[in-house]
Amino acid sequence: MNNEMSVLYVDDEPINLMLFERVFSKKYTIRTANSAFKGLDILNEKPDIKVVISDMRMPEMDGLEFIQKAMQQYPNVVFFILTGFEITDEIKSALDSKLINQYFQKPFRMNEIDLAISNAMDKNNKLPG
Repeated sequence: MNNEMSVLYVDDEPINLMLFERVFSKKYTIRTANSAFKGLDILNEKPDIKVVISDMRMPEMDGLEFIQKAMQQYPNVVFFILTGFEITDEIKSALDSKLINQYFQKPFRMNEIDLAISNAMDKNNKLPG
């Protein structure tokens, strides 16, 4: 168990938030936000968050916009995007520029996300200071 690893999941669909929390809370400390704005608030309140997974399509601010804003303040957080669609040019560009570490497709595969979180934890542990 690795509950010291704090993960933020941002999605505007309550069922996805509940499912993500139920699946991963046994292994990680899970925080959820139902909007990008709430996600930014949680990042400000909880500096222990090491990994952020955001849905791509949300009202008011999409996942990549949210990640761009969050990364300015939290450059050592590892960001992922989750989408119900195929990879887009926008997501490919975010991967190429290292804005996001990886993207996942809905319905999400638990093992794939768990492995990515674990790898992000290893990456964070190797960062200075």
